[in-house]
Amino acid sequence: MKIIVLMKQVANKDAVLRIGRDEKWIDESDIAHQTNESDGYALEEALRLKEAKGEGEVIVCTLGAQSAKSVLKDALARGADRAIHIINENENRLSPYQIAETIADAIRDENADLVFTGLQSDDASYGQTGVILAELLGIPHATIVIEVDHSNLDGNLRLKRELESGWYQWFSYQLPALLTIQSGISQIRYASLKGIMAAKKKEIREVAPSAKSFGAAQHIEKVYLPLKSKQTQMLGDGDAKRGAVELVEKLRTEVRVI
Repeated sequence: MKIIVLMKQVANKDAVLRIGRDEKWIDESDIAHQTNESDGYALEEALRLKEAKGEGEVIVCTLGAQSAKSVLKDALARGADRAIHIINENENRLSPYQIAETIADAIRDENADLVFTGLQSDDASYGQTGVILAELLGIPHATIVIEVDHSNLDGNLRLKRELESGWYQWFSYQLPALLTIQSGISQIRYASLKGIMAAKKKEIREVAPSAKSFGAAQHIEKVYLPLKSKQTQMLGDGDAKRGAVELVEKLRTEVRVI
């Protein structure tokens, strides 16, 4: 079984974010980075499937700048077999379709049985790349996967999806397929010293993006911090009963909660 896991480098959750000079993205020149949270869970699930099957290969893939290679090295230390790095210094300027198209070109010849992605990225949070990628690869997909049945892996996969309003769905998928994994599906393993040493000998294949002329499907107009505003109104002019009447009226006519 061959499984490809898409992983992304994002700003550390504790980093102090500053808007870039062009106001198109954050200034990433002096901030720490980490692996996108749900991508880490996707990798863990891929490794567990390989272990349950007793054979196979887990390939991690990222699209990003040279610094994103640290995400791949960490994945290799955790147990992935090899990696694919699609070099792109301006990945945050690409739309989900452009990202999916570039990744599809890079992994199509691998003919993977499964492609895992995180549910969404911690920075842009579009949640679209995995779904679009499945369409481009011509394979079925399942979103918001919260459990995978490891007991039967002969040609199909049984999994549990999260739906709206607290509902869930068990569904069987024929392979190949693409799954977007929800955070918290399992307990993520740490990279061992043995794994870190072994990762140094594992392949990281660099791929240049295909020279296609992408259509401008979407673009970021401006990135900005939410504006904080505060407005205080004095009701009743010191009269508690009058203030209560005015408060009820505002809740009824302006806020519309009663």
